[in-house]
Order: sequence, then structure tokens, then C-alpha cells
Amino acid sequence: MIDKLVILWNKVYSFFRRPFFSDPRTLLGLWTLLPILAGLTKIAAHRHNNFLIFRGVFWHTIQQVSLYDLYPSEYNDHNHYGPFFSLVIAPFALVPDAIGLLLWLVALSLVMYYAVRRLPLEQGKQIFLYWFCAHELLTALQMQQFNIAIAAIIIGAFAAIERKQEVLAAFLIILGTFVKLYGIVGLAFFFFVKRKPRFILALIGWSVVCFVAPMLLSSPDYVLGQYVEWFTRLAAKNSENHFSLMQNISLLGMIRKGSGCATYSDLAVILPGLAVFALPYLRIKQYKHLAFRYAILSATLLFAVLFSTGSESSTYIIALAGVALWYTTSPWKRNGWDIALLVFTFILTSLSPSDLFPRSLRESYVLPYALKALPPTLVWLRLSWELLTKNYTPLPQLQGQQDQAV
Repeated sequence: MIDKLVILWNKVYSFFRRPFFSDPRTLLGLWTLLPILAGLTKIAAHRHNNFLIFRGVFWHTIQQVSLYDLYPSEYNDHNHYGPFFSLVIAPFALVPDAIGLLLWLVALSLVMYYAVRRLPLEQGKQIFLYWFCAHELLTALQMQQFNIAIAAIIIGAFAAIERKQEVLAAFLIILGTFVKLYGIVGLAFFFFVKRKPRFILALIGWSVVCFVAPMLLSSPDYVLGQYVEWFTRLAAKNSENHFSLMQNISLLGMIRKGSGCATYSDLAVILPGLAVFALPYLRIKQYKHLAFRYAILSATLLFAVLFSTGSESSTYIIALAGVALWYTTSPWKRNGWDIALLVFTFILTSLSPSDLFPRSLRESYVLPYALKALPPTLVWLRLSWELLTKNYTPLPQLQGQQDQAV
């Protein structure tokens, strides 16, 4: 069975290596077209509630009213983004809804496209990531959320550190943190920073800037109050997520929903997960290998999703990017089991929210038990084992090429 899957995979892989499909311009066109199609679909159906919430962050900041109250006459649900988001969304809130939505989705898609292009990664491997994540990108675009930008921020921070652009890396990490907290995982790359004092000072400086910047639209007292409300809302949301059908689609949710137990703390899972995540950092001699650093990037992208109760279907654009990097950046050749795991991830994780996946299976098993998280969890476990045991020294024939990429 595995041998047949490998043969099929090689045929598919060869097909997408044809000049048209492997041309970066084709992928740029695809990643521009997908947000336009998603936006037009949402406009036609009048189903762009999340974007209305985002626009509200800007206008409510101007009006100096709560960012976290319910406004049923404007949109459904609460806002869960930080006060700094008012500046991020401002250009898209100042134009009519339809135009703002289209521009917002195109911007999200192209920001991630550009972040991947900035990686010191062979073009063929970048192209694989674009194709592998394209369907998941469409899923995320349909929800209009910032998760695509979070993937771009984490990848972009890594790329900036590799290019010795510490100030840019610090900005991206702080930006992601002040908008949706996820960006803080970019600190996982701290040990790879060459000029650490410069990086630390940049983190402090950008933190001050991002903290006070929303005051330009309102007032200091208002913004300080909104930061307090933000953390209160996030704490409440964490409790609401535990057994939510469309939230907590994570390793945490898979365990909780599968067991049906509500009495234990998520820390019982998070702390062992943190230990597994941290142990590879003891392998200091491996830091010099780009493949090892890519493996840490992959683990970071996966960990951010699998260990968060706020993970939902659209969050998996972050995890799928981690899976693609796990598959393509190892210095050893991936075997049939790795290919099987990659295909399993694409089918169950990426396709399960779509009409390409059997509806009965989705509604009876995938959604109630958060099974979208299962394949990325298996990838994370395998990746963690590799980080703890494998030698990431480049193969001799790749040594010169990889050194040049660094």
C-alpha cells in the first residue's frame, strides 16, 4: 500500500513540476485570484461578519467605545483582537465594505506569499509549499481572519533573522503579539539571532510603539482600559472554547472532546508539550545547520495551533505551512511513511471542511472530535522525534548549496 502511494505521489509531484505549474508567476496569480474569488463569494452571499468585526475595531476606537462589547446591529460575536489592530485594519475600514474586504483578503494572501519568498529556500520547495497550502489558504480566506498574516509573521520573522535583519524580525513578532498574541511564538528563534542585544532592544522599542500607537486614534486612558478588557475577553473566550464545535480544533480540543472530560486543566497537556518543544534546544551543535533551524520553524508553526484552545479551521493555514516545511527541508530523503503522513494531512486536515470530503464523516467524526488536528499532531510528534535524534548535517552534495543559502 505504501509503495503504491509513493508511486502515485511521484506522478502527482512530477505533474506539478511542469514549467507552467512551477513558474512563480503562476503561483503569484493563483494566490492573488483565490482571495478575489473568496471575497466576491462572501460579498454576494452577504457573509463577511468577521470583516465587519474588524472594521468595527477601527471605528469603535475612533468613537472611544468598548472594542469587546457586543454590537448586534453591526455584527455578530465579540472582537478578540488587540487595540493595535485598529491601525492595521484602518486602510481597509476607510473604504466601502466590498472594496475593503477584497483589498483585505488580497493583502493577507500576498503578505504570506511574500514571506515565503523571503525564506532562504530553494524555489522548488517554495512552490511545493504554495501548492500544498493553496486549498487551506482558500479556507482561511473565506473566514477573512488574520491567521494568514500570523503564518506570514512567523515565517517572515524567521526569514528576517536568517538575513540578520533583527529590527524587522522584532517588529513582526511584536506586531503579531499585539494583534492576536500568536506572534509571540516567534521568540522561539531567539537562539538563532546573531546580534542578540540589538534584537532585544528592538523588541522593547517596538513594544512601546505598538502599545501607545492606538492612542493616536483615541486617548491614553481609553487604550489602557481596552488592554484590560482585551485580556478579560480572551480569558472568557478560553473557557467558552473548550467544547465548542468550531473552536478548540487542536490537540487540546481533540483530547478534551474525545474524552468528554471537563475537569482537568489544559496545562496537563501544554506543559509536557512545552517540554518536548524545548528539549531540541539542548542540541546546540545542530544550530549551525539550516535544516535544523527550519525544523524549529516547522515545530513552532505546528505548536502554535495544536496547543491553543482558540484554534479553528481557518487557523490551520499556519500548521499546514509547518507541515510543508517539515516535508521539504530535511537533509535526508523522505520515505514512504512520510509521504503517507503528508497525504493523510492534506486529505483529513485540508480537505475535511470542504465539499470534497464526505459530509457524513465531517459532521459525525471530524467536527465533534476535532480530528482536523490529528494529522498535524502526528507530524509534530514525528518532527519532535527527529529534532531530538537526527543529525541535520547537510548531505555532501547539498553542503555548498545550503551554505550559500544561509
